Amino acid sequence: MTLYFDPGPLLGEDREVFRGRWEDRLWLNVPGPFYGGETDTCRTGRFSAPQHVLYGGKYLSEYVYRQPRIPAEVARLVEAADCDPFLGYGCDGDAHWTPETVREWWRDRGRISQYLADHDWDGIDWAGQGVTAAVRDYETYLAGSLATDLRIYLHWLEEGRSPAPGERLPEL
Repeated sequence: MTLYFDPGPLLGEDREVFRGRWEDRLWLNVPGPFYGGETDTCRTGRFSAPQHVLYGGKYLSEYVYRQPRIPAEVARLVEAADCDPFLGYGCDGDAHWTPETVREWWRDRGRISQYLADHDWDGIDWAGQGVTAAVRDYETYLAGSLATDLRIYLHWLEEGRSPAPGERLPEL
C-alpha cells in the first residue's frame, strides 16, 4: 500500500522554496500537500521532477499531477520548486484540503480528463521533456490508481496518520 508522505519534516531551505499561495493553486493539481500555483512559464519543473510535474492552464504553469510518496521523490519536487524563480509551489495543501473538497475534486475529475484530451501536447514538448508521455501517464493515473492514493490521503486527513496495512480506507 502506498503511504502518504507528510511534508512536515521539510526544514530550512527545503521549506523556504515553497512560497506558493493556496489561492493561486492551479485546478489541475492532484489533491495533497504539494501544488503549483503562480509558477513561471519557463517550464523547468519536469527536468527535476518528471513523474510529478506537468504544465497547464492559460499560461502553461507548473502543477503537481502526482504527489510524492518517498523522500527521494520529495527531494525532486523540492528541486523543481527551487528552480521556479516565482517560488510559486506550495506545500501547505494539508491545511486547506478537507475530505469534502477532495471528494468534490474527484467527482469533477472528468474536467481534467477533458482538458488533457483537448490539447496538442506534441506541439509543446519542449526540449524533449516527454510532456506527451506524462499527459498520458496522468490520464492513466486518473483512470486507475489515483483513486486508491486519494483514499489514503483521505485517511490521512481524517485520522492524521497513514493507514496501517489492511486497514479500511475511506470511500471517495
